[in-house]
Amino acid sequence: WLAAVANVPTVLLSVAHKKSKGGAVVLRLPGERVHALLTPVFDWFRGGALSPMSGLQAAMLPDLPATAVRYLGRDDPRWLAMRTAITDGAQLTAMSPAAGFDAALRPYQLHGLSWLQHLYKIGMSGVLADDMGLGKTVQTLAFLHARRNAAPMSTNLRPSLIIAPTSVTVNWLAEIRRFTPSLKVVTHYGAERALTDETLAGADLVLTSYPILQRDDARFAQCEWDLVVFDEAQMIKNAKAKTYLAAQNLRAQMRLALTGTPMENHLGELWALFNLLLPGLLGDLDSFNRIFRHPIEQRAAAGQMQKLRQRVRPFLLRRTREDVLDDLPEKTEYTRLIELLPGQVDVYESLRTAMDDDIRKVIEKKGLKQSTIHILDALLKLRQVCCDPRLVRLPDGGQNANRFAEAGSAKLDWLKAHVPELLEEGRHILIFSQFTSMLALIGTALTDEGINYVTLTGDTRDRETPIHEFQSGEVRVFLLSLKAGGVGLNLTAADTVIHYDPWWNPAVEAQATARAHRIGQVKPVFVTRLVAQGTLEESMMTLIARKRELAAALLDGEAGALTGITIADVESLLAPITSLAETSDTR
Repeated sequence: WLAAVANVPTVLLSVAHKKSKGGAVVLRLPGERVHALLTPVFDWFRGGALSPMSGLQAAMLPDLPATAVRYLGRDDPRWLAMRTAITDGAQLTAMSPAAGFDAALRPYQLHGLSWLQHLYKIGMSGVLADDMGLGKTVQTLAFLHARRNAAPMSTNLRPSLIIAPTSVTVNWLAEIRRFTPSLKVVTHYGAERALTDETLAGADLVLTSYPILQRDDARFAQCEWDLVVFDEAQMIKNAKAKTYLAAQNLRAQMRLALTGTPMENHLGELWALFNLLLPGLLGDLDSFNRIFRHPIEQRAAAGQMQKLRQRVRPFLLRRTREDVLDDLPEKTEYTRLIELLPGQVDVYESLRTAMDDDIRKVIEKKGLKQSTIHILDALLKLRQVCCDPRLVRLPDGGQNANRFAEAGSAKLDWLKAHVPELLEEGRHILIFSQFTSMLALIGTALTDEGINYVTLTGDTRDRETPIHEFQSGEVRVFLLSLKAGGVGLNLTAADTVIHYDPWWNPAVEAQATARAHRIGQVKPVFVTRLVAQGTLEESMMTLIARKRELAAALLDGEAGALTGITIADVESLLAPITSLAETSDTR
């Protein structure tokens, strides 16, 4: 019937009206007009009841009278406020970071901050879906910091909750302390975690992981949060999973999802995300499949795709690298702290303890200068554990091979999770490692993921073929070793550089990065360093500025360059693994 109405020149509608003598008035409207007005109402009216979000959905149709919006929204003023905001083009009030926020935001990031404030003001939730590397974390922290600073000191502002994958929590903690040192952050993970009322009373932020959210869902559901942030929100795209159900039970003034891939495989993932943020916005799953997913995926229905875009547009902000090219520097660099897996920690600590004892005995017997070979060997093995324990070779006849293989690799897990996302964004990736055996392991992992790649090491005789395949775009992942790929190459097709294991000599690392960041490059280059948190890798990041000789030794294996090392340096490098969360209750 509704489809037929669109072809009728004139439709007579009897509309109830309490001031009319007969209790109704008759309206003459073009069939197309009636079709446009009633289609969304039919979509939302299911099983004799209106959707909880029907008022919001109606408000997003500028042709629908305000009286209809009030009826569908049960006189909720938020819907008319949203209608005004959308009708006016969602003009945002310019907003700057609050005093004490320790970062300078680029123009597009300031726009993101204003957009977040706009959503909060009208009581809505949303998705910040910028490309990877454009600063979703820093925009979110700027907003959280502004929320805290905008509240009077006498106001008992509820804390905000940040939920992230386990491997990313350490980065959140580091960036919270870097950009918002005045905020009190409480971490809730680990065996001795406890989220008490006293802890919450003094907290601005609570940081946890998705596995802990699932385990402690009852406790989290008891709390009232100001803002809940779902980082890497594609991790909770399964609406039937326990973690998703735990996330639904959270009570908050606003929910914010951070993801560069709001939809990876099918439209059902988009529904799940918005069903978590704004329940009812896209209807229930059955109606969504009928109205949007099946027509779009099965019949490429352009009209339904346009309607879906209009439905989610006010609540999703996405900028690609190309969108903000003028605002980006030519090269963006950041360090990604990676927390070792439990098995890796065990291997690292067992090796570290044994080698620490041996080195102390050697130093006591030969002196520091004559012990450099032993020190280099110990540091090499620990660095290999940080990359992947399978790299370590011990003179025990392979007795530990199985244990090392089963320990896993947090860095390799990070690559397997993020390389597909980067490729989905259209990136061309260089992955550098000092260890050719590590490149082989990375290659095997990529093959298992169905990702094609090329490799260049010292054993590569035909260099031109892999270079051509990468530069032409036939293959978009290039694995390179330090000595073979660090110099003498022009790889301007690349826009992403990943240093799998940090190179302690800054000049050498810069040379490797320069394979992509050089004359002829027309795209911004993003450089990521993977550093094992709490290990000698992180210690070296602080030592490198004053111990360039040590950096050269670790890179080139030149024992003579260790002449400037001190006992304190050795103790620092061979110290037990430290956790960033150990002091998480301090400002």
